[in-house]
Amino acid sequence: MPISYKKTVAVLEGHCEIEEAETLLAWLLEHPKGRLNLKRLGHPHTAVLQIMMALRPEVSAFPENEEIAAWLQPLWNEGM
Repeated sequence: MPISYKKTVAVLEGHCEIEEAETLLAWLLEHPKGRLNLKRLGHPHTAVLQIMMALRPEVSAFPENEEIAAWLQPLWNEGM
């Protein structure tokens, strides 16, 4: 499963496809202080990325993958 949900953290791993977007949105709306752990994120579908950008949850860990981190981390640092 590409996204596992804990009490306060959603852990995204591997390729997060469009099917994960609706569940991620629902979880983030139910947990407004919820954080994302992106450490093992391989590739987010654009729908997943749009939810992340729209709701701007706190990120507890950015991707280990340097290519993904290079374009994703600045979005949070610059305030989108």
